[in-house]
Order: sequence, then C-alpha cells, then structure tokens
Amino acid sequence: MAEPFTALIMAAGHGTRMKSVLPKVLHPVCGKPMIGWVIDAARAAGATEVVCVTRPGEGVEEGLPAGVTVAEQTEGEGTGAAVLATREAVPGERPLAVLSGDHPLVAPEVIASLVDAHAGAGAAVTMLTTESLDPAGYGRVMRTDDGAFDRIVETKRTEGLPPEVLATREVNLGTYVFEPAQLFTALDRVGEEDGEIYLTRAITAFAAERSVASASTDDPDVAQGVNTRADLMEVEAIARRRLITGHALNGVTFAAPDTVELHAGVEIGEDTRIGVGASLLGATRIGRGCDIGPHVTAVDTVIGDRAGAAHSALIESEIGEEASIGPFSYLRPGARIGARAKVGAFVEVKGSTIGADAKVPHLSYIGDADVGEGANVAAGNITANYDGRNKHRTNIGKKVKTGVHTSFVAPVSVGDRAYTGAGSVIVEDVPEGALGISRPQQRNVEGYAERVEEEKPSP
Repeated sequence: MAEPFTALIMAAGHGTRMKSVLPKVLHPVCGKPMIGWVIDAARAAGATEVVCVTRPGEGVEEGLPAGVTVAEQTEGEGTGAAVLATREAVPGERPLAVLSGDHPLVAPEVIASLVDAHAGAGAAVTMLTTESLDPAGYGRVMRTDDGAFDRIVETKRTEGLPPEVLATREVNLGTYVFEPAQLFTALDRVGEEDGEIYLTRAITAFAAERSVASASTDDPDVAQGVNTRADLMEVEAIARRRLITGHALNGVTFAAPDTVELHAGVEIGEDTRIGVGASLLGATRIGRGCDIGPHVTAVDTVIGDRAGAAHSALIESEIGEEASIGPFSYLRPGARIGARAKVGAFVEVKGSTIGADAKVPHLSYIGDADVGEGANVAAGNITANYDGRNKHRTNIGKKVKTGVHTSFVAPVSVGDRAYTGAGSVIVEDVPEGALGISRPQQRNVEGYAERVEEEKPSP
C-alpha cells in the first residue's frame, strides 16, 4: 500500500458509442460497474478519499458506492476542465492520483507504485508510461538528450510527424499523480484549445520547470479503455480470467475455465471443482470441497461444504453441507436446503425449507412449505400454495413418507412419521404416524376393451 493519497476518477461522459441508456462507467464488468473496479483499486492502493467528477443528470452519481465524494462538472470541456471542477472537493495536503473511470483493469499495485514513485521524485506530476504496447494512436513521450521529459506528441494522426516521434515506443497512459496546488495553478494558466482544456497542457507547463517524473509499467491492461460494447467484451474476458486465476491459486479447480461466467463478489472454498458452463453470479458463496457443475447457474446463493449441484438454477438460496442438487433442479428465492438433503431431477423449490437428510428426488413442486428432517417426498408431489388471493404454507413433518402424485392443498400439515397414499389430494391435516389417503375407490369395468373395439368409428 502506498502513502495516503486522494484519488480523482474521471466519470463524466455518456459514452454514446455504448448505445445504451446506462452511463458508460456503470456498465458492469464481471458483475461490478467498471468505475467500481477503479474505485476499489484506488482504495486498495491506499486512497484515503475518492472523488468522482460527473456531469449533472447523467445518472452516474446514483450508481456510485458509499463513501465517494461527487464533484459535478457544470462548465467547460476536456480533461483539464473536469479536474478544475474538483477544486473544492480535493484536499490540498495529499498527492492527487488522476484515474479514468472507463479503465477498469488498472491494478492497485500499479497505482501504489506510481504514488510511491511520485513521493520519491519530488515532482509536480508523475505520469504512468509503458513501452509494452503498440504505440500507434497513443501520445508518445518525447524526452531530451539527458532523458528528462520534454513533451507529449499525440499520434492519432501521423501525417507530418517527424520520424523520431514515430520511432518512440514510450507512451502516456493517461494516469497521473499531481501535487494538487501546483496542478490547479497550472490549469488556471493554460488556455482552451479547440474549445477544450487539456490536462496534458499542464504537464507541458511543468516540463519547462523540469518538474515532471514518470513511472513505467509492463502491464498493458492498464490502457484497456472502454468505449464500445466490443471493448467491454475484451475487458470482461481479461477481468474474468484474472478472477479465475486468483481462485485457482487459492485451491479451486476449473474444469473448463473459458466456459465459466464469474462475478467479482463470488467466494469459493478450496478443493471445490467448478464444471463446464457454470455461471456464478452476485454474492454467491461456495464452501470447500464442493462439486458445482456442469451448467449450474448460482445467483446470490450460499452453498455449504462438500455440496454438489449439476444442471440447475440456484437463485437466492441456501444449500447445506453435503446436500445434493439436480440435475435440472430450480431453487427459487427463499429455498433453504438442509445438510445432506437431496433435491433431485426436475424439482422446483420456492420459499421453502427442506430439512436435513430429507429427499425430494424428482418431478415435484415445493412452494411455501417446510419439509422436516429425514422426510421423503415421492415423485410428482405438489404443494398447492396459492388460493387465488393469498399464499399459504404446507408443513410436512419429520420422517414423513409421501406417496407419488400427492397434492397438498395449503394450509395443511402432515405430522411426523406420517404417510400419504399415492395419488392423494390432502386437504386436511394428517396426524402424527397416520396414513392420509384421499382418492376415489377403483372400479374395474369388465369387457370394456371389447365394447370399444365393436364401436364403429365416427365418420
């Protein structure tokens, strides 16, 4: 972590090339707004305060995390004008790191090393540069014969540029650390160019005082800005691979990492295996020794140690240790599956508790219900929880064994150790240890097949 500093993050600008009503910097990268990545990186590097410059009415402010100071840019254009808008919000006693809100891959280590380099240089500004990128289109850093910073030459257009400029590989990455008082004084002096105030013109002014330092990085991802959905895809792929690599180094196995969707807030315990096609989203937490996948979608779900799931959707649910889910299960919000319980093929659970060691093996809907420990809910069971106006609960006790195709019309309770007959519609409570059965008596019609065969078919 670097010495304390203030982070100023450029967040203004709709990003019309994104073709979206959502402000550009709020587009998610692995489940987190791209500006959130920059804010988190700055804080991890040692920023004691984060200031974001926004435009009124763009909607960026509403998407910022707690603890961020907002400075509105109400006049002027260009990066220099954006910085000037933060004059009252920026403390003057600490260095000011200027970062871009649409560069979500900037790492805390890069920011910290830049701040440390600035502290050691005693300069008005320290700029981040690299020689690890194709320099085409970037601002080239030109130096004097003794290696001191001279100027930045923009190379988006190369016509008429001298060969020594085009031969230069060191480029400016647009990330800086300034002494705030000197920065604002310099920006007050520089004028507009093509209707904009450019931050780089203040740097040029510092060059005349030989007060520009630089720090180099070999991490080219710092320069990955986002202006289009195509850019967003590239950045997301890099961020996802970083996340997966981090989990792998912490003891998680990914069977097919290129097929996995993974959000930044997901936690995974060691010795867990993630199968092909898994989507682990939101604040999902997975314990140790689990087997998740193939093709599991988990959103804001907690999964206990040594649990397993396959080909299933798990939404805002809790799954106990050593529980088994799937294949083709659907756990909706409020589903709580106990330790060692089984929720099997084509089972949907919503707003319900399945007790420890209980089983709902196949083809059932359990909604707004409580299933006791050790119960066995047979195939094709349904809790009829909605009467057209209100939801009601079903209670199935401990060690209950239900028959196939049992329907429970809530509100209804089945006592511990009770049974239900196959095909029953349970509309009244079943006492403990009793058999609840509700179906018409079977009647066999002898000779029916012959009667049908003798009937003449309709014309």
